[in-house]
Amino acid sequence: MTNENLGIVVSEFNAEITSVMQQVAKEHAKFLGAQVVKTITVPGSFDVALGVKKLIESKEINAVVTLGAIIEGDTDHDSVVAQHAARKIMDLSIEHNKPVSLGIMGPKISRAEALKRIEAYSKRAVETAVKMKRAIA
Repeated sequence: MTNENLGIVVSEFNAEITSVMQQVAKEHAKFLGAQVVKTITVPGSFDVALGVKKLIESKEINAVVTLGAIIEGDTDHDSVVAQHAARKIMDLSIEHNKPVSLGIMGPKISRAEALKRIEAYSKRAVETAVKMKRAIA
């Protein structure tokens, strides 16, 4: 069995959602036999990429989980934030040859939908990081 040392980057924005996501993710990592080595909290999902960069450069961490919730607003801001965050997260994963999962909900999601999806998104983000780490080990 491989050793999965995870880093988590969690957005503070929509903290009533993301703080629960973080708790669920840590519990699920433990359930899967992975260890959360470090967690970085950033202001919003747009800022997640810089947190990922910091964690992914650590030799101690071999996969990163991202957690956030981009709630739909009156403008297309949620789409812009989600697209750019996802693209940069993927770029960092490929550049550093380490898995980074996308556990950021949105765009086009309501607060009610986000609350319903906390457990599924959090667990899926951890499972993806762990499975990818095992696949490329």
